[in-house]
Amino acid sequence: MNQDLLTRYAQIAGEDAVEQLLQLASPLKGAHIVHVNSTRYGGGVAEILHSLIPLKQALGLDVTWEVITGEEEFFLVTKSMHNALQGFSTEIQSRALKTYEETNAQEAERLRPLLEEADFVFIHDPQPAPLIRFIPNRKGKWIWRCHIDLSRPQRSVWRYLRNLVTRYEASIFSMPDFTQPMPHLQYIIPPSIDPLTEKNKELSEKEVKKILSRYQLDPHKPIVLQVSRFDRFKDPLGVIRAARLARKFAPLQLVLAGGGAADDPEGEVVLREVEETAKGDPDIHILYLPPDAHHTINALQRGAHVVLQKSIKEGFGLTVTEAMWKGKPVIGGDVGGIKIQVVNHHTGFLVHTPEGAALAIRYLLFYKDKREEMGRKAHQFVKDNFLITRHLRDYLSLLLALKLGAHERIELETWTG
Repeated sequence: MNQDLLTRYAQIAGEDAVEQLLQLASPLKGAHIVHVNSTRYGGGVAEILHSLIPLKQALGLDVTWEVITGEEEFFLVTKSMHNALQGFSTEIQSRALKTYEETNAQEAERLRPLLEEADFVFIHDPQPAPLIRFIPNRKGKWIWRCHIDLSRPQRSVWRYLRNLVTRYEASIFSMPDFTQPMPHLQYIIPPSIDPLTEKNKELSEKEVKKILSRYQLDPHKPIVLQVSRFDRFKDPLGVIRAARLARKFAPLQLVLAGGGAADDPEGEVVLREVEETAKGDPDIHILYLPPDAHHTINALQRGAHVVLQKSIKEGFGLTVTEAMWKGKPVIGGDVGGIKIQVVNHHTGFLVHTPEGAALAIRYLLFYKDKREEMGRKAHQFVKDNFLITRHLRDYLSLLLALKLGAHERIELETWTG
């Protein structure tokens, strides 16, 4: 089973990529690694962990994934914290911070035996960050993995969180712009997609057409698609405006597809705003999908002519990578991790406004040859940079660096087949 999984990755990413993973994992065999985040379904962090865990296990590592739980008030606090860390002015009351800390204290009691004995602990994002305070007797190394854009945080909230995360031995960010000064080692590890999952595997044209028909999409009208949570940072209202502007020059249908996440209490409010804005427009399709609608999203991305991710803030944007993997040029907001995926005028377009997005939509719909050329470049760019095998190689290199010490050098042999 394990060897079969590695073989399947080798067929896509190459034999060299898998051989490097085997070499890096060999000195780590027997180490117990724990990942902790705040949701098992919904959002890019959970998706990445669903793929990383079995791949690590296939390499012979002992890996556990735990999810912290909390009441609605806890997730309201962490959502406000998330917004503040991404630069929005938000006031967080001391009572709310008390809830945040008390929830983590309770979860620390539940997870204590596991976390105390683990050799390496990855804590993902702010929600479980205080756990380290409540586990003083730690055997292993703790790493804080920040998936969000910390380039311009609200200072008071960042000062509070910084007092927690400076206790870690290292931190990981998706790109250099997201980092903040801290006294420990910082690593840059961009996220990735898994080409073997239901969301990214190859689909036949028949399967794609079946899904498009299920949602009553017109087969004779180009599809403009954005897949994302219903979140203000994803700017769904701006996407609607862009599509309506572009529609003055070319017929199209807009699909806004996505859902919520267990740790995002604002999703339903944003969904209602989107539905109200689109009301009565037969060429705007709002699809609220369950967390496991991976096959549907795969088909929508493959069936789309143009894909958008017009975020105004973005940690990375895995939906960008997914669409590019399927040979689609992406029109993305010129923010966050989108900037290291969309090479302007090469794998897509970077835009700042709905008007800019509308011009890019119009261009890609009018010039089919250019759209297909950019799509081919986009696919290759993902293969070279954003597959899960590269992601895990970076993680294993980090673990070896922490285990061996920064003065050591990691050397990999060249795979000769």
